[in-house]
Amino acid sequence: MLAGDGRGGEKWRRLMERTLLACPIFTVNEIESESPYGKHSRFVRLAAPDWAAVVPYLPACEGRAEEAFIMVRQYRHGSDEASLEFPGGVVEPGEDPACAAARELEEETGWKAGRLRSAGWTYPNPAFMANRFHVFVADQLEPSGRRALDEHELVDAFVVPVAEIRQRMGRGECRHALMVAALFLAERLLAHDRARCIATPDGSDVEGGWDEASLTGL
Repeated sequence: MLAGDGRGGEKWRRLMERTLLACPIFTVNEIESESPYGKHSRFVRLAAPDWAAVVPYLPACEGRAEEAFIMVRQYRHGSDEASLEFPGGVVEPGEDPACAAARELEEETGWKAGRLRSAGWTYPNPAFMANRFHVFVADQLEPSGRRALDEHELVDAFVVPVAEIRQRMGRGECRHALMVAALFLAERLLAHDRARCIATPDGSDVEGGWDEASLTGL
C-alpha cells in the first residue's frame, strides 16, 4: 500500500435516504452516512434502472472475409451528437438482463441470437449510482425481420468489422463510455473462446467450455 491506513474500502453506515427529485429515467436521492471514523456526511445518489447491452458477433466465414459486429447509430440528446453503439437499453422491472439484451437486439436490428452469453457487468459510475450495466455476447445470428423501435427511436443498424471498431473506439462517434466497457468485456470472452478452441485430428475445431471464474487468469 502506497498511502492510507488500510481502511479506504470499509463500508460506511447509511443513516438516512430521502428523495429530492423523481424523473422518468432516474430518481435523485440524498443520503446521510457515517464513516468508519464516526463522521457524518451527506451525498447525492442517482437511483436508475439497470441497463443491458449486447455485442452481436459475426465470425469470418465464406462470404465475409473478416469478423464483424452488428452496431447501431442514433442521435443522443445528452451529447447532442450521433453515437455508434452496440444494441441495448433499459432492463424493465422484473426482467432478466439476458432477456432484455435479446429483446433489444431484435428490436433495434431485426436480428436474433442463437446463443447469448454473459460477458460480465459493471457499475456505470459507483461514485453516485448503484445500477448495473450488463454485457452479453450474441452469436449464431439470424435475421428475423422484426424490428420494433420505440415511438421516439430513430436507429440505423450496420455490420462493422471488428478491427475497425477497435480502432474507432474512444474516437468520433464511438465515445460512449459504456460501449468501451462492453467492447472490453466482449473481447475478453471472445479471446477466451479462441484460447479454448481445441484442434481435432481432422483439422476442425471443437469449442471448449467456458465459465466466468476461468476468466480470472486472462
